[in-house]
Amino acid sequence: QVQLAESGGGLVQAGDSLRLSCAASGGAFSTYEMGWFRQAPGKEREFVASVSRGGGTTNYSDSVKGRFTISRDNAKNTINLQMNSLKPTDTAVYYCAAKQLYRATYGYWGQGTQVTVSS
Repeated sequence: QVQLAESGGGLVQAGDSLRLSCAASGGAFSTYEMGWFRQAPGKEREFVASVSRGGGTTNYSDSVKGRFTISRDNAKNTINLQMNSLKPTDTAVYYCAAKQLYRATYGYWGQGTQVTVSS
């Protein structure tokens, strides 16, 4: 069973960049599809980005496409989310998540890290 821990959140201004990291432990990291989700105050949690087990395939929500980049390092059991050109609408708690092979949904979640973008 994998455990996930996010880091890198903070308070930035609109237009700035921020890099989130997620460290995984306790499981065969390379067998999990990994993703980032976020939840803004008063809103439901939403998908941000995902990366395949080998790192070769990535997907992004329309709201972050072209600004955010997800990557993974299977040797270090980490994934990252590089966020550029941040907007106030990106303000949310960001969660790292893992999905096992043949599972339809993400079953493992981190505690989240707060990202606040001021205008």
